[in-house]
Amino acid sequence: MAKSDVSLSASKPVQESVTWRDFYELTKPRVVMLLLLTALVGMCLATPTWVDSVTLIAGMLGIGCLSSAAAVINHVVDHRIDSQMARTFNRPVAKGRVSVNQALVFSFVLALIGYLALELWVNRLTALLTLASLVGYAVIYTMFLKRATPQNIVIGGLAGAAPPLLGWTAVTNEVHAHALLLVLIIFTWTPPHFWALAIHREKDYARANVPMLPVTHGVAFTKTSVLLYTVLLCAIGLMPYLIGMSGVIYLVGSTVLNLIFLGYAIQLKYFAKPDTAMATFRFSIIHLMVLFVVLLLDHYIPITL
Repeated sequence: MAKSDVSLSASKPVQESVTWRDFYELTKPRVVMLLLLTALVGMCLATPTWVDSVTLIAGMLGIGCLSSAAAVINHVVDHRIDSQMARTFNRPVAKGRVSVNQALVFSFVLALIGYLALELWVNRLTALLTLASLVGYAVIYTMFLKRATPQNIVIGGLAGAAPPLLGWTAVTNEVHAHALLLVLIIFTWTPPHFWALAIHREKDYARANVPMLPVTHGVAFTKTSVLLYTVLLCAIGLMPYLIGMSGVIYLVGSTVLNLIFLGYAIQLKYFAKPDTAMATFRFSIIHLMVLFVVLLLDHYIPITL
């Protein structure tokens, strides 16, 4: 074989046998489970009683399938970038275990199942809003914003913040200010969450030519941005209690969680160690998960002062 042929073959992804685990990985199950938790809390907070079983099952199925479809499209669009990054090079499409066509068909099937579940057994408002979230994440963010501006995660974060609103509309068939406040909490949480990871993977993003904030503005500027957004999150985190949406359990729980997050942000800015950025990223996931669990507990065990 000629030397040029060897180089060419080495540059192509090696086709490996595909398994169900590869398709499962395409859906970003951990991310989707967190989204579904926030959607569930949105459903529960929308009603003083328990959610109707049909709405609960169909709503979770529809939101989950459409969120998974968006994740699959993200794998397809980003497979060349993923192949250049240490964190993502082994993803199914980037590695060549799942072809682009296979992934797109899988995404279409998931999206169709999800939309039909919401349209037929929930309501059209939720179906359309969830579909709009898919377009926002998979098309507007992944295809355009991610490659266009270092503020990509701020603008595109709205799609990822939508599940509590989707859960609320699934139950009530209307958009409510309380649901929008839940969206605002996640919207504010997203930049410090993702930028902490971006700081840890700054060299990967630079190598892949993705204009993440640490690449375009430097790590020091990004650390400041993480700290300021975390301060904003602490303030917004008080609003559910201040407007009477939640009680003492949420006030105490959210305050503790937000102060811990703020502690991580301060350490990242002023006393960073090599693993501080990743530790901040990991805690941010715990923060959001526990925060919404606390909201759920507060809803069913109301304590007021």
